[in-house]
Amino acid sequence: MRKHVFTISALLLLQTAQAGAAESPAPADAFMSSLARLCGQAFAGRITANEPRTDRDPFEGKALVMHVRECRPGEVRVPFHVGEDRSRTWVVTRTDSGLRLKHDHRHEDGTPDVLTMYGGDSRGAGTATRQEFPADAESIALFEREGLSASTGNVWAIELEPAVRYVYELARPGRLFRVEFDLTRPVTPPPPPWGSAAHRADDRMHESHAVSL
Repeated sequence: MRKHVFTISALLLLQTAQAGAAESPAPADAFMSSLARLCGQAFAGRITANEPRTDRDPFEGKALVMHVRECRPGEVRVPFHVGEDRSRTWVVTRTDSGLRLKHDHRHEDGTPDVLTMYGGDSRGAGTATRQEFPADAESIALFEREGLSASTGNVWAIELEPAVRYVYELARPGRLFRVEFDLTRPVTPPPPPWGSAAHRADDRMHESHAVSL
């Protein structure tokens, strides 16, 4: 009798564990949910790793601000402002197998940069707080075509510790760049990134105003 009760208890515990696992969101979904909860907010960042250093680094000494600006089902767009440079937007997309990170780079007139939409798909399941993205075949071909063979080994990563920090990372042999954003202190959202619909609308308004003058 005692053995029978033990067996039933073990089965109930197994069923409870399985039910809990089934209800837990996939790491990619948990990650996207945490990111989407930041929608509309902007945060200041600081460089925590930048090796090797160069004399003409575009990030050093500049105000760094990320803005979780556009959130729609399955996609979040996060402009990354470097001083007055509004050319960069991180695009995080949910795929059938995980997540995808792409870098949308634009000129001030809104046209795409020659180096744009590079990135890759998440490596493995990742976790709810860290996702890694090795360069995909399309990005490798782009880097090789533009003479940036060192970048073919790029692995980007995003760390998101809710209500604490957001980290963007680029790593490859001989190169490590990390910028950390403080999620405890939102800042005033910056202007729209170059190439966005809002930026194009601003340009049209300014052109119309100039004509009227």
